[in-house]
Amino acid sequence: MKRNLAILLVLFFCIPSFGQIRNRLGVNNEVYLRYANGRIRQYDASNLVLADSIYEFGEYKKDSRYKMLALSLELPARYVLHDSLRMRAIVSELKSMAGYNRQMTEFYFVTMYDWCNLLLMSGNVSDAMLEARDMSSRASQSGNSLGQMYAHRIIGLIQSYRTNSELSVRNYRKAAEYCIQAREEQELPGIYIMIARELIKLKRFDEVSRYLEMAEEYQDFYPSLKVRVLITKAYLYEAQGNVESFRDCYQALVQNPLYTVQTDADTRRLMEICWLRSSGSYSRAIGKADSLSKERDVYEQKSELYSLQGNFRLAYENLSGLMASKDSIYIAVQNEDMAILDAELNNAELRLQAHRLKSQQEIYILFGFFFVFILVTVAMVFSISNLNMTLDNLRVRNMAELEQRNAFRKAIDAKELENDMKTRVLQNSQMK
Repeated sequence: MKRNLAILLVLFFCIPSFGQIRNRLGVNNEVYLRYANGRIRQYDASNLVLADSIYEFGEYKKDSRYKMLALSLELPARYVLHDSLRMRAIVSELKSMAGYNRQMTEFYFVTMYDWCNLLLMSGNVSDAMLEARDMSSRASQSGNSLGQMYAHRIIGLIQSYRTNSELSVRNYRKAAEYCIQAREEQELPGIYIMIARELIKLKRFDEVSRYLEMAEEYQDFYPSLKVRVLITKAYLYEAQGNVESFRDCYQALVQNPLYTVQTDADTRRLMEICWLRSSGSYSRAIGKADSLSKERDVYEQKSELYSLQGNFRLAYENLSGLMASKDSIYIAVQNEDMAILDAELNNAELRLQAHRLKSQQEIYILFGFFFVFILVTVAMVFSISNLNMTLDNLRVRNMAELEQRNAFRKAIDAKELENDMKTRVLQNSQMK
């Protein structure tokens, strides 16, 4: 048991996104450790075999929790294989399972956060936004703070991608509030770092320092957090023009063994470009800039470097390329907004149609009740009328019978009187 706990802790601290590796579904330790090991290499296609085995185990146990675990493990592996059809089928199945119990609902939100990240990475920004808003709506309906935290976190990330730092910060702060409500404080340092990086873009440096200090309070619990804090400080010092502090920060980074493991190639290249620029090695920095994967980053870095070299013609050419790139992003954002608006209008139209149908059904039900009431009322009136007619007929019949009885009694009385008279006449004649 102690050995399993030790492995669990090691796995927990190795995962960049802390909350995703937690055993939220309450499955048994053996299966969970296999899943956690798969999460470490989550973008590895070999996870498909592991995911299949966990899914089969869930079918054998007739337990949907294991199936959900397996599907969440399969999702990033399918992303690497560019299997978008299977990815959407996985998400559809996950959504069908989400409402079974509270554990599955919470794990669903964690997995949907991964799905939105994958959508962003593949350039499907409008789909990511729609999924994030759906997460927020589901979380609001169920009163789930964890779901709201993940929804606003991904919306903040989307706004950052769209270079809208104000909206990004606003959503990250909401995510932090919901994080505290959900008692998921282990997620807070990551959110604080995200806020700090957006504030650097807005040049609100005093606020950056405050959020970095709050993030650093968690370093004793999450040692791997130190790399992310150092990178953010490097961005801060570079934006402030504090060359000495930047160089010290960069040296601390490259000496940290986790730096290469926990960062992507572009982040390391950007850090190296900043280092070369601080050293005055502009030509080497320009060569390094050409290896960046995003065209916008290439233009941005080269325009600044050529400007520092005094080569204003090439600086202007790269600045023009940067502006064109930003324009294309702006157009893409507008198109995404229109797509989102269309989808929301379609959803609103569907809701309106559903409301109209419901209203029509209510009217039909009321009309039905009214029609039945009229029928019952008419039937009652008709029945009462028939009853009255029957009673009148009975009264007439009774009166006729009563009159017949009275006539018969009178006839009997007259006969008796006649007999009495005859008896008296007979008696008088005998006496004579």
